Amino acid sequence: MKSPADARPANASHNVRVVSESSGPEQVAEGDLGGDRGSAPGLTVAAVARRLGVAPATLRTWDRRYGLGPSEHRAGSHRRYSAVDLARLEHMRRLVLAGLPPGDAAREALALNVDPSSLAPVTDIAMSPSATPPLTTAAPVVDDPSSASRSGGGQVVPIPGGTPASRGLARAALALDGMACQQIIRETMDRRGVVWTWDHLLVPVLTGVGQRWETSGRGIDVEHVLSDSVHAVLAERTRELKDPQNARLVLLAGADEETHFLPLWAVAAALAERRIGCRMLGARVPQETLLQAVRRTGPAAVFVWAQIPGSARVQVLADLATLRPAPTVLAGGPGWTGSPPPGIGVTTDLTETVTRLARALGM
Repeated sequence: MKSPADARPANASHNVRVVSESSGPEQVAEGDLGGDRGSAPGLTVAAVARRLGVAPATLRTWDRRYGLGPSEHRAGSHRRYSAVDLARLEHMRRLVLAGLPPGDAAREALALNVDPSSLAPVTDIAMSPSATPPLTTAAPVVDDPSSASRSGGGQVVPIPGGTPASRGLARAALALDGMACQQIIRETMDRRGVVWTWDHLLVPVLTGVGQRWETSGRGIDVEHVLSDSVHAVLAERTRELKDPQNARLVLLAGADEETHFLPLWAVAAALAERRIGCRMLGARVPQETLLQAVRRTGPAAVFVWAQIPGSARVQVLADLATLRPAPTVLAGGPGWTGSPPPGIGVTTDLTETVTRLARALGM
């Protein structure tokens, strides 16, 4: 089973209501829009970049390439973004985070039907000279792939051969947008199922984010947002199952010293998709505790995960196979050492794990 490090709708707000065939009214927070009455109307490039979580250079690229630039102009000053401009940029950012190519997203944003009368006026909030500059971490990945090779500093999540959805998920994670991460994961799961989503979306992005942190020492916040989003959606899918078809239990647990738990939730969600319920014991389950839990519940199958290389000896699972009635016991993950004792199986991927657990139930 693929084992990423357990890492640790872009709905950023602008108090606007966008009229669109594909989305309903959208209310956003007001706190970042108003300024004092003496402020100039409209927003500067830097102010919009802060609100969208992108780099100013990205906004200039969108303006130059796609015509999504500021429309307000006053003599003697730079052009400023209006409320309508913001609504279109918000829409484009959502589409890009969802994996749509920037050119296609720009065309949809420009075609968006925006009702100006429903938008609150926007004014810039002056920043003091010592104020923190806008966050640009997500820029190379989010909006302007051509700049990635020039950015340096470990700002790109490496996802070789990534799908549009995986690139969108990486961009959302870099923007620390947990809601957008969850939306992308849910939509992919709806279309492709849990196993495909885990293998082709979640594992590549979790691995890429983990590698980024290892090589640059930066991005633990990105890792946490992504992991929390993955956990939220997988747990949500697991708990949606209200009427499981299995009469006997399946127990899922992490090995004694194993802190990684996302693969356990991937198994749980994949089982739920097949209408198989399970009991989640979570990470770091001591061997004696697991043994007692199996004795009390008499499960049909037990799956134990170990991810940290060399962290668990497969021999410790031998006692589980001696219980009566004997459950099917499967060890998953790269953390196990030693040869499996009789009665203990080893699985290498999510598909095999789910298939063997279902077989243990006669399903």
